[in-house]
Amino acid sequence: QVQLVESGGGLVQAGDPLRLSCVASGDTLTYPVTGWFRQSPGKEREFIAAIWRISGLQYSSEDESMKGRFTIGKDKGNNAVYLALDSLKPEDTAVYYCAAGTTLSRRIAPYAYWGVGTQVTVSS
Repeated sequence: QVQLVESGGGLVQAGDPLRLSCVASGDTLTYPVTGWFRQSPGKEREFIAAIWRISGLQYSSEDESMKGRFTIGKDKGNNAVYLALDSLKPEDTAVYYCAAGTTLSRRIAPYAYWGVGTQVTVSS
């Protein structure tokens, strides 16, 4: 099993940045990928980016609404990953989740373990 703890969410104004963190523990070698997703009320869970924690190899969404504003990276320690959110917009308001998986993928299925999520609210 893998346990994931997200942090860094909050209430910000449009245009502000925010940095989310995700720390994995447990059977991290079996699930070496951390993915970030978000979900707004009434919408499906949406892929943002994923990273192979040891090598740093990344895969990011091609969604034009995210490109150039959201950045994934390794944080201090092999099992810590951040998601930097820049130039936030009200439509970025969502619960942001990190997940542990076996492969870099935009699909939900490869991610076996999920954090409880952290709320990001962007006011206009």
